[in-house]
Amino acid sequence: AGHKLDVPVQDLSLIRGIWEVRVKRHRQKQKKEQERMENSALTRLWVHFSSLFLTVPVPVVLMSGPPQEDLTVQTDSDRLIFRLEGDRWMDFPRELQWMTYLQEWCVRGTRIQQLPDFLPLFTQLTVLDIPKNAIRELPPDVGRLGELRRLNASYNHLRSVPPELGSCEKLQKLELAGNRSLSELPFELSSLKQLLHLDLAENSFVSIPVCALRMTNLQLLDLSANGLTDLPQDMDRLENLNTLFIHRNNLSYLPMCLPHIPSLKMVVVSGDLLTSIPTKLCSNPDIKFIRLFDKPISEDRRRRREEGRRWREQREEVQDSSDKEFMEAYLSSLQDRGEEHQQIVAGMLGDPPTPGSIWILGLRVA
Repeated sequence: AGHKLDVPVQDLSLIRGIWEVRVKRHRQKQKKEQERMENSALTRLWVHFSSLFLTVPVPVVLMSGPPQEDLTVQTDSDRLIFRLEGDRWMDFPRELQWMTYLQEWCVRGTRIQQLPDFLPLFTQLTVLDIPKNAIRELPPDVGRLGELRRLNASYNHLRSVPPELGSCEKLQKLELAGNRSLSELPFELSSLKQLLHLDLAENSFVSIPVCALRMTNLQLLDLSANGLTDLPQDMDRLENLNTLFIHRNNLSYLPMCLPHIPSLKMVVVSGDLLTSIPTKLCSNPDIKFIRLFDKPISEDRRRRREEGRRWREQREEVQDSSDKEFMEAYLSSLQDRGEEHQQIVAGMLGDPPTPGSIWILGLRVA
């Protein structure tokens, strides 16, 4: 410090030329940045007004490139929907934060691991459809989406659910299937009194979450493919429950309170380990009681069962068209849950048995 260094300059024109080149590059960089910002602003205006007045998909232009076919904003029945698909996506585009007027997000099949920090800005969001990504957690801010009606976070990598989700009191459909490591729900979800559909299939639950028993308007509960060993004796508090899927668990008996649920119409269980079933559940003609078996039953065993039950009412076969239609509709809605569901369909349609396939034997089987 304090020392001066004298540098001999033999050609001033050379120094001036170097600086002129630098100044030119700087001005070009400024011009490109300005054009980028202008294009971004025009894009937001175009998307906004197009979404309001058009009924066809509107492409979203990314700041860093041309229009993307797998990223669109579109109107559908006067609803503004953001769609994003494709495994090349690792994060949400930053331009999305300016589209707070959106009502639905449909993001699937990406490698995105977390939801953006600007999510709570979308106060009009009613549908958050984010299945089959790599999302590791739902942020607490999800509880600030007060208009949310449907949340589908199936087939991600969730290990827990934030208690703040209980603040989304307008939620009607919650789908968390296929997260594998998910084993409990926070008690705060008890406040979801408008919830009609709860899908917790293919996780690690060993019992029905306490909060689920307090969702008084629940109509469909899917806990298939978990680790359940028993069901609570107060399940009849779910007075509006009409469909219960509990197959592919480790249940050996069903509680006596189950047939006391006044609105119950359908129960699907696995029959391999089941040894105790309430008689009223089998004899009630208003309840479709379906048992699934992991292995085809031999003809001898089938004949012995039928002979031992001759004194009972002739059971309805799954080949009954209405039952087939229902199961096929249910299975088609779960087409992404593995080969076993396709094998159930094969069993219903009478295809030849295959090793390890699941077979439906009939309804009202004691």
